[in-house]
Amino acid sequence: MTDLRSALDKYLSMRKGFGYKYAHRTRRLADFVAFMEKRKARIITTKLAMEWATLPSDRHASWALRLSDVRGFARHVANEALLKAALALPPSGGLRRWTYHTLFGLIAVTGMRISEAMGLERDDVDLDAGVLTVRLTKFGKSRLVPLHPTTRTPLRDYAHRRDAMLGSRCGSTFFVAEQGGRLLHQYVHRVFWRLSREIGLRRPGDRTGPRVHDFRHRFAIRTLLDWYREGQDVEQQLPVLSTYLGHACVRDTYWYLSTCPELMEEAARRLDRRWEVTP
Repeated sequence: MTDLRSALDKYLSMRKGFGYKYAHRTRRLADFVAFMEKRKARIITTKLAMEWATLPSDRHASWALRLSDVRGFARHVANEALLKAALALPPSGGLRRWTYHTLFGLIAVTGMRISEAMGLERDDVDLDAGVLTVRLTKFGKSRLVPLHPTTRTPLRDYAHRRDAMLGSRCGSTFFVAEQGGRLLHQYVHRVFWRLSREIGLRRPGDRTGPRVHDFRHRFAIRTLLDWYREGQDVEQQLPVLSTYLGHACVRDTYWYLSTCPELMEEAARRLDRRWEVTP
C-alpha cells in the first residue's frame, strides 16, 4: 500500500466517522490516488491535481468539484505531515514535541483560535465529559466546545505525559512550555513556520504562506461545504457554526461564504435546483 493510499484510507475513515457518507468522494479520490500511483508521484501538486480534475469525468462531478475533493485531501495530507514533523522537534526526550503536536492537532479539528487553545486552563479541559470551556475570548464571551472521542485520546495522552515529565513544575495552563510555563505566541508561530518549511508548505525566506489561523478558516469552510453536499439547510445551521466558533454574530460566519469559490459554486448549484422549472 502506498503512502497516499494509506493516507486516503485514514482520511475517509475520519470523515465517515464524523457521520458523512462520502460515497461519491470515496470513488473520486480513489481514482485520484490511482492516477498518482500510475505516475509514480508521491507529492500532490497543483499541476497534477489540475491534470486529473480536468480529465473526462462522469456527469455527476464537474472539474471544480473534483478539484475541491483533491484540495480537501491534500490539506489533510499536509496536516498529517506537519503533525508528524512536530514529533521530531528537539529535544528528543522533551515535552516540546508533544506540546506542538497536540496543540496544532486540537486547533485543526476544533477550529479554535490559537489564543483560545493556548489559554486553556487545566480545569477547562474535561476529558471525561469531552468538553472544553473557552472563557472570555475575543468578544468577551465564554462557550463550550464538545470534543470527538478521537480528539480526547491524544489530549489525555498529552496530559499524562506532561504531568509525568514536569510534575509540580507545571503551570496552570493545559499546554505548557518545556519547563512548565505558559506558551508564548511568538514562539508558537515560529515553530509553525519552521515546520511549514520542513514539509514544503513554505520556502526558505518566504514572508507569506500558511498561518496557524488557517486551521480555523479551513475548519469553517469544510463544515459549510459538507453541509451543502449533504443537502442540509445551511441557512438554518449557520447559527450553530457561529456559536461553535465563538463569533459575535452570524454575520461574521457569513464571511466564509463569500471568500471561498467552492462554497459559492455549491450555493449557486443549490439555487439553480431550487428555481429549476420542469416541463
